[in-house]
Amino acid sequence: MSHTLEFNHMMNKMLTEERNPRTMDLDLLDTKALVERIQGEDLGVAQAIQKVVPEIARAVDLIVEAFKVGGRLIYFGAGTSGRLGVLDASECPPTFGVEADLVQAFMAGGKDAMFSATENSEDNKEAGIADATKAGITSKDVVIGITASGRTPYVIGAITRAKELGAKTIAVVNNPNSELERMCDIAIIAVVGPEALSGSTRMKAGTAQKMVLNLLSTCSMVRLGKVYENLMVDLKPSNEKLRERALNIITTISSVPRHVAEGALVASHYHAKTAILMIKRKIGRADAEQLINKSGGSLRKALTMEVGS
Repeated sequence: MSHTLEFNHMMNKMLTEERNPRTMDLDLLDTKALVERIQGEDLGVAQAIQKVVPEIARAVDLIVEAFKVGGRLIYFGAGTSGRLGVLDASECPPTFGVEADLVQAFMAGGKDAMFSATENSEDNKEAGIADATKAGITSKDVVIGITASGRTPYVIGAITRAKELGAKTIAVVNNPNSELERMCDIAIIAVVGPEALSGSTRMKAGTAQKMVLNLLSTCSMVRLGKVYENLMVDLKPSNEKLRERALNIITTISSVPRHVAEGALVASHYHAKTAILMIKRKIGRADAEQLINKSGGSLRKALTMEVGS
């Protein structure tokens, strides 16, 4: 079978490329009905994610174990999938106070493709291999391929190289029985069915991928102790909004007036978790940092651990 015929055969078999019988009259609907019809298709996305919770949980455990031994989480995607990977990776440092290289993202076409469509770049398997090589992947890392079809050449190339380098691999896809699913250690297959606009996988498939990535990164960070109760105690207060959030977190957990929280935040070198410990345990910054290190980053443990133990 020629490459073109094989490609067409694959496209015809993919659920995300099928026509949706519920949206065959989009161009006939008035505006309100049009919005309602398309929005109605989104209602099933969360249910599709619910069905793959066990696989997401397994992936979170894999990521956490990688982080504990000095590994990284690295996303590869193209188009919408690539942009979603970049979005998730870029928001981890300010939200959880991690280094920028802990969660990384590569997308077909590079930085230019983030802002302008470069659709042909996703067909370049060699570019995926090259980007995976450039990432310096090791056996400590977890590499995630994000693609609605499960067959995007750029992503296949990246995952192929990641496996050669010994990394654990995870597929985030929206079609069952895909090439990427067969390649990876864990496959998260969020089947959302045909799009409201045929083949436009920036819609339901993209929404499902965003949900999955939110769960993977957020749950991993919670398991690492980056969250206390439901508060982001390791956030980096790098702008006024985040500074206010840090102060609110400190006052909420420590039950102190704002001016006390402000003083502790400055004294802690702008680490909310450290400031909370300084207030709650009535200790200096050095002792607070020591407790955080000994507790593995867990504020909950550090609040009860003996100082100097």
